[in-house]
Amino acid sequence: MTSSDQALAHAASSADAAPGSSPGAARGAHGRGTPPEPDSWRRRLYRWDMKASPYAFISPFFLIFGAFSLVPLLYTAWYSLHDVQLSSLDHQTWAGLDNYKNLFASEFFWNALKNTFTIGVISTVPQLLAAIGLAHLLNYRLRGSTVWRVVMLTPYATSVAAATLVFTLLYSWDGGMVNWLLHFVGVHPINWRESDWGSQFAVSSIVIWRWTGYNALIYLAAMQAIPVDLYESAALDGANRWQQFRHVTIPQLRPTILFTVVVSTIGATQLFGEPLLFGGISGSKGGSEHQFQTLGLYMYDQGWIIGNLGKASAIAWSMFLILLIIAAINMLLTRRLRKSQ
Repeated sequence: MTSSDQALAHAASSADAAPGSSPGAARGAHGRGTPPEPDSWRRRLYRWDMKASPYAFISPFFLIFGAFSLVPLLYTAWYSLHDVQLSSLDHQTWAGLDNYKNLFASEFFWNALKNTFTIGVISTVPQLLAAIGLAHLLNYRLRGSTVWRVVMLTPYATSVAAATLVFTLLYSWDGGMVNWLLHFVGVHPINWRESDWGSQFAVSSIVIWRWTGYNALIYLAAMQAIPVDLYESAALDGANRWQQFRHVTIPQLRPTILFTVVVSTIGATQLFGEPLLFGGISGSKGGSEHQFQTLGLYMYDQGWIIGNLGKASAIAWSMFLILLIIAAINMLLTRRLRKSQ
């Protein structure tokens, strides 16, 4: 190789190297022992941030859920297997399944379960039917539709204590407006608080008044998501508004109706505030004859009035198992609806 060829090879090797670096460093950059690039730690940090950030954002929910829901739930399960009194929490005696056996053998538990089911049916069915009707009316263009929607939501924003106090005055035995109206149609006054069906109807009316507007807005949102083409096609086929409501609106609302039925059933299972305040002095007992005592009232009576926390915990877990059954039924019905569609 001549001297000119050596000069050209030297210039080519120098051009491959990075400015300011030696030829050896340039060769090392392509060899096996490649040192990490200066910004490689930033890339690793970026990849770690992309993977960990979503979990960091949702971690507050799991922390709060674990502290205020999961831990109390597990602690309640532990209490349900022990004989624990409110007056002596430090003294716990292992009872196994005795609390559950005594609970299922108690007539008060089955009475509370029956009352919960009855009040749930009386309050849920009229409530959802009225909510669908109101949502259907609000779905059409009305003057001041926004005002009417706010009015629908006002009962839901009212506190349980205020609503129950008003209804207690309405259903009062002496001087109540309901008995005053019944007097004009020739019906004798009803002692709503002491009557079996009367007290359950009175409590159910409070639930209906508070939650009808809330469910109506849910149905309204679902109705506004129905394509307009379906109504136009039905109108071209000669269907009137009632037929459009039956054959277009209701089938499209089936998932929403199922959702509201499940949510209302869960709310009825946990019903507590309305019957407690409606009963007055005997509110925790659900009346003098336990005629409107729900599972929530029965748990409260056993835990905080009598002081038997073990049995109250067993009632709480029984309610939890009922809710799991409701959730399983909801899952099965949802799958059937999806397959049918």
